[in-house]
Amino acid sequence: MDHRDAVRERLDALLADRDLEAVWFARPNSFTWATGGNNVVAREADLGVAAAGYDGEEFTVVTDNIEAPRLADEELPDDVTVAQADWFEADLDEAVADVSPTPAAADFDVPGFEDVDPTPLRQPMTEQDIDNYRSLGEEAAEVLEAVVREASSDDEEREVGGRLRDRLFARGIESPVVLVGSGERCQQYRHYTTGDAELGEYALASITAVRDGLHASVTRCIAFDAPAWLDDRTEAAMRVEASALAATQRVGRDGGTASDVFAAIQDAYAEEGYEGEWRNHHQGGAAGYAGREWFATPDADDPVHLPMAYAWNPTVQGAKSEDTHLVTEGGIELLTGTGDWPTETVEPVGDGPAIERHAVLHR
Repeated sequence: MDHRDAVRERLDALLADRDLEAVWFARPNSFTWATGGNNVVAREADLGVAAAGYDGEEFTVVTDNIEAPRLADEELPDDVTVAQADWFEADLDEAVADVSPTPAAADFDVPGFEDVDPTPLRQPMTEQDIDNYRSLGEEAAEVLEAVVREASSDDEEREVGGRLRDRLFARGIESPVVLVGSGERCQQYRHYTTGDAELGEYALASITAVRDGLHASVTRCIAFDAPAWLDDRTEAAMRVEASALAATQRVGRDGGTASDVFAAIQDAYAEEGYEGEWRNHHQGGAAGYAGREWFATPDADDPVHLPMAYAWNPTVQGAKSEDTHLVTEGGIELLTGTGDWPTETVEPVGDGPAIERHAVLHR
């Protein structure tokens, strides 16, 4: 089954289950999932410039007369109907309401429409998702590792962050998250938003890279004059991440939930001598058409799907381990790797395979 067939199958089930005549998506990640196209013009907007609808037979995209020709020519498959309204006559919600059969649901506010949460629809991933993820993950890691490897201790965080954004954009990759933290700030803050501090003793650089609607998150650490504890804390974070990945595969096979994986994360922190450290930062979760389709918490009841991308990101004060992996019933595949960065083989806490994790690059 190709991606669009899988989308149709899931939407058919949604329409039947909720007795709907149509469902609409205007949020960029779900628009891309449904159509393969991009409806973003202004990146800071919650909604795109077009909405994609499905009525059980065909897809229709509603937009204004400014965007319609470009979307039809450059973004959408030939079998998608494009309906347009004059830009000065109707907002997107009104334009959708004018053309849609009812009852209907949407992932944005349309008067008289029900709400729909697209997150469950996007799980598990399709083969096309997986192929696109492999390409995105490798390229994102190539850019991050190259930029970090070139950095110097007297570089400012903002200089490094700018290089990352520029090189990602040159490859057609958006970067909604670029965090570059000096060694001093990484010890103070788990979200080391990029500022003007010099990198100093060491630095962490974290990105979320987006292409084809998919999100790949990855972190690398470079040390110029490393504090004595950096490798130990990084190794602890690496082992927690390996434990999370092993638990994801195990829980996914057994039909469990995100809270089951989180319990394994808590156990791994405790085993490493950092009991309760998880309270200081979120631990990640399923990835895909959002940076995290869901975040794991002690009470999260989200199903753990396979095959699916997962981005776990445990931290131990001043250290972090994060990559995006494809987890299937048969394996755990690193998506954000190049083979050109120091790694260590890490045994998870509990059952599961040993996993190669990215270590600190010492310069």
